[in-house]
Amino acid sequence: MASEEVLKAVFPFLEGVDLASCMAVCKLWKDIARDDFLWKCLCARRWPSICKRPNPSTLTYYNLYKTFYKRQHRRIILPPRISFDDLDFFIDIWAENILLFSEVVPGSVLQAGFRIPASGVSEMLKFQLEGSEYKMTFPVEPRFTIPSGQNQNVSVSVMVGRKDSNTVARIINKSMFDYIDRSSYRALAFDYLDISPGYPFLSGIRGWISLLFMEDKNEDLMDVFGIQMDFCDVANSKEEVLWLLDMLDWK
Repeated sequence: MASEEVLKAVFPFLEGVDLASCMAVCKLWKDIARDDFLWKCLCARRWPSICKRPNPSTLTYYNLYKTFYKRQHRRIILPPRISFDDLDFFIDIWAENILLFSEVVPGSVLQAGFRIPASGVSEMLKFQLEGSEYKMTFPVEPRFTIPSGQNQNVSVSVMVGRKDSNTVARIINKSMFDYIDRSSYRALAFDYLDISPGYPFLSGIRGWISLLFMEDKNEDLMDVFGIQMDFCDVANSKEEVLWLLDMLDWK
C-alpha cells in the first residue's frame, strides 16, 4: 500500500489537534490533512447539526473547527474610556455607629498598591498580595482595630466619583464584613453593583472589599493595616476593571 493511501486510511481516526500537527510534517502530509472532508468529519462529531447544511457556515470546515474547537480564554479588550486618574474612591467603615475609617482614596493610589510591612504579616496573606493577580490595595494610616468575632457589626460603604463628568456611582452600600478568613488574615464584605440601564443584560456582579489584618496573638481584635478591593467575578485586569467601572449607574 502506498504511503499516501496509508495516510488517508489513518488520518480520519485522528483528533483535530493531532491532524493539525500532521500538517507541519511535510507537503504530502499537509495536502492530505487539509482535505476538508476530514475536517467535516471532525465537525460532525462535535456539532452534528451544523453539518446538515450543504456548505459550512465558514469558508471551510477546517476554518470552522479551528475557530471554535476550544474556548477562547484571552479576550481582546479595547482601551478603556476612563483611567484611574479620573476616579476618586470614597470609603467609610463603621463599627456599630462609630466611624472607624473615612477617606477619599485617589484612583492612582488604589491602582499603585503599597509596600507590604516587613513583619507581622502572615505568609499566606503575603503570598496572595505578591501574586500576579490584579489587585487594588492601599495602606490604612493610622491603623485601626476591630473585634474579630462573627458578630462584630462592622460595615463599609464605597462610592466612586468621576472627575471627567462630575458624577458619582455606588459600589458597596453599608455591607457587613460577614466573613473572616483567618487562614489569610482578611475580613470580607461585598455588594451587588448598580449597573447602568444601558447594559440590561449585566447583573449579579459583585464588588468585594477586604480588610487586611496583621498576624497577632490577640484573637479578640484584628489590627487592620490595609484594604483591598476587587471585582474578581468578572474583572481580572486593569482594563477590565476600568470598563466595569465605566458601566456603573453614574448619577
